[in-house]
This record gives sequence, structure tokens and C-alpha cells, in this order.
Amino acid sequence: MQDNKYDVAIVGAGIVGLAIAYAAAKKGNKVAVFERNPRAVGASIRNFGLVWPVGQPAGELLDRAMRSREIWMEAASESGLWMKQNGSLQLAYHQDEWDVVQAFHKEAPHAGYKTKLMTPNEVSVISPAVKTDGLKGAMYSSTECTVTSRLAIPQLTQYLEQVHGVEFHFGTAVSHAEGGLLTDFFEIWRAERVYICSGADFETLYPQIFRESGITKCKLQMMRTVAQPAGWDLGPSLCAGLTLLHYNSFSFLEDQLKHTRVRYDEENPALSKYGIHVLVSQNNAGELILGDSHEYGWDVSPFDKEEINRHILGYLSTFADFPTLELTETWHGVYPKLPGKTEFVANPAHGVWIVNGLSGAGMTMSFGLAETLV
Repeated sequence: MQDNKYDVAIVGAGIVGLAIAYAAAKKGNKVAVFERNPRAVGASIRNFGLVWPVGQPAGELLDRAMRSREIWMEAASESGLWMKQNGSLQLAYHQDEWDVVQAFHKEAPHAGYKTKLMTPNEVSVISPAVKTDGLKGAMYSSTECTVTSRLAIPQLTQYLEQVHGVEFHFGTAVSHAEGGLLTDFFEIWRAERVYICSGADFETLYPQIFRESGITKCKLQMMRTVAQPAGWDLGPSLCAGLTLLHYNSFSFLEDQLKHTRVRYDEENPALSKYGIHVLVSQNNAGELILGDSHEYGWDVSPFDKEEINRHILGYLSTFADFPTLELTETWHGVYPKLPGKTEFVANPAHGVWIVNGLSGAGMTMSFGLAETLV
């Protein structure tokens, strides 16, 4: 029976696990990562690839997002993975949206955001996709970045393995972790510190703690287009009015957002029913990533709803147009969410920490959170 000893052992090879591995390895620890699948296949490769600080509320969380951004840039430079500092555009087509955007921008410099307001003509200069007819204005934020998730995660894995000596055990389903010991029933490993970063798998390790925490699962639906022709460049990542209702960074303007919320509910109640807000990013192959929706509950349906994709594409058509909208893939992802919290961190046993529930902000927040935990 094999018996290996590590300073740090991590269960889960998604972005949270990789971020903790990075932080621990940089401190000189001997690190191992255990992943039940042959490769990372969860929410970490099924997202927009967006590092999105502007979505985080001012203060500690924005600071953490900005620190995560710095570490992403450091890791990208060291590993050679593609990362684009393309910023984002928050578009406003209704006066209530424009009022919120202007109010946010007014407070942005004091809060640490890096934004500027743009006229429709200025928007058309930096984004060939935005429909300027009816556009009141936009807010450009310079801090958002894009990676290609399905490539970045394996590239980070390879970099950690080759440069920092992190050991990866893929196809290894850890069934017990306690008291400095991990086992998959067949083998045993020992570690001074164990971090359980199991994503939406609440059932395998410490299931009762997850049940009692109030954490839930969120299913999202997404789409990918074929590569846009002739090197067409999206420019900044795009979002519009629905996004104002989604991110906590705008929550201090809730009184002003009430009219926006009521208007969307009256125009199309399905948008709220399915938790739809629409983002657009572009990966390194020139393909557009479109989405998404938010359906909550432990009982996640394996079947996707074409109705949701139609609503996403319908809302997308109100603010953007592309050379081609031919779809090459549709899929769903599942991520953990703890309502009212930005992450779930628990210490269920000596030397064991559960790190979970980053609520769809894993790409934005994981590196900063890992740095504080390790």
C-alpha cells in the first residue's frame, strides 16, 4: 500500500483547487491535487473565461478580485497561457439603466473601480458588435480580462506540475479525508493540511456539513459560436441592463434598480424565472461564448431547456450583432452557491478545510481567496 506524505493535499482540480495549489507551491510546500475525473470537467471549464472585478462590491471583495487579477496575470506570464486584458462594456438602452450606470460611475473612483462613461459614438469605436440605435450610453471598465477556460485550466495544471512540482492524481476519487489522512479506499496519502475544493460534489466528503450549510447548486446554460471570420475582434466583453440586476457591485443602488427590475418582469417574466442575464466574451480562437441562466436546487436536471437558450439569444439581439451567430456547442454547468455569502469555508476536522461556494465567481475570486487561506 502506497503511503505518501505532503504538506498540502487538495481534493478537486478546478480553479479553486488550482489556485490553492499555486499559493501553496509558491510558498515552497510539497503539494498534491486529487481529482476524481481523468481531467477537470466541471464549472471551471464551462464558463465565459471572464475575470470580472467590476461585478464585486467595493471593499474587501473588490480588493480580492483585483488581487486575483494580478495573480492571474502573473500565472499567465509564467505559464504562457492566453489572457486578454480587454475590459468590459456595461450598456444602457433605457433611462432607468442609464441613471444607475451614471450613479455607479460617480462613486467608482472612490470605491476603487476603473471606469469611464462613453457616448454611443465612442462605443462604436471600440466595439464593432454593439447596436448603438437607442443606446443611451455605456460604462467602460478597464479591469476585466478573458482567458479560454477549457484551455487555461489544463495549462495551469501542466505549469504547476512541471514548474512547481505539484503532483496530480487524476482518476482518483478521495472517499475519506480526516486527521491528515486521505484515501480512495485503495491507497492512503498523508498531509499536514487538506483542502476540499469539490465544486458541486457535495455528496462524497462531509455531506452533512454541506446539507446543514444552506449551500445549493446553480445550473447555467451556455453556448459557443464558430470562430468569427477574418479575425473579427469583439473588443471589450459585453453586458447590458439585466447585468445591473445580477452583480452585487450594483446592490447599493437597489432603490434605483427597482424600476429596472419591474420593467423587465413586465416585459418578459421568463428572464427572472430562469435567472437570465447575458454576457458575451471571445476566446483565443475567435469564438464567442454566450450565456447564461441560473436555476437553483440540489436536484439538477440533466436536460437543458431550449426555451432558455431562445431567451438568451433574444435578449442578446437587443444589444449586439456579430458577423456570424452560428452555434457550434451548447452545454450546461453546475456551480455551488451559498445564498448571501461569497464563499463557504469550513474547518470540519483538524487540518481539513472545505473551500467552496464561490457562486459563479471562481475565475474572478479564487486566486485572491487562496492567498488568504494558505
